[in-house]
Amino acid sequence: MLTDEGSRYYTNCLQILRLVEQAAEEARDARQAPAGAIRLSCTAALGVMHVTRLIFKFQDKHPDIRVDLNLTDERIDLVREGVDVALRLGPTADSSMKLHAIGESRRLLVGSPGYLSVHGRPERPADLSRHESVVMSNVAGSDQIVFSAREGTSLMVPVSGTLRVDHGLAARAAFAAGRGIGPAHLWLVHDLLDNGELEVLLDEYSLASVPLSLLIVPERAGIARVRLLIDFLVAELSKLPGIGAS
Repeated sequence: MLTDEGSRYYTNCLQILRLVEQAAEEARDARQAPAGAIRLSCTAALGVMHVTRLIFKFQDKHPDIRVDLNLTDERIDLVREGVDVALRLGPTADSSMKLHAIGESRRLLVGSPGYLSVHGRPERPADLSRHESVVMSNVAGSDQIVFSAREGTSLMVPVSGTLRVDHGLAARAAFAAGRGIGPAHLWLVHDLLDNGELEVLLDEYSLASVPLSLLIVPERAGIARVRLLIDFLVAELSKLPGIGAS
């Protein structure tokens, strides 16, 4: 295991190597069309549901750019992992990275008609205490739901259930299968709402939205192909269901 000094030395070496690489790439970009590799990290469910097809579209426009897409919900060290850009849901605390806010991801309380036919429909937030909830084990505070009423008041309701998952796609499948109810990002379940597999519950109350941002390694932001991908993602992601301007 590296000591703190060794870790800092390793990180500094990586930054120096990437600066040398950047200088060579910027000189090449000035002479020809953007080409080469970009490493993009993305929260997993959003990546599978939407970002992957956006990358296809991007590469159709720029066939000489290779994209290495890493799907993970872990908050990785971008420099250490050699990542150029990371798409993050939730608050960001890494002040050494360049941040580009995309918008706010709207969330709704959802449940399937099958679940509701057996267990009934909650009429007020307090009713959730007697319902099965699908809880996200990797999201802090997911064992409680904070609602805001239209008159501006807020209410925190503890929830529990026999199923806990650590991936958004598993939660999506659980909601659709009637395993419980819970909050979901609109981009995660919009198609299930449209076709009637899920319904919105307690829509007179609202759930806090979640920031959606791009984190960019500052030394990579000036490379032409990285700028192209950033501009493309900012434009396309703002069109996703439930993503509004921040």
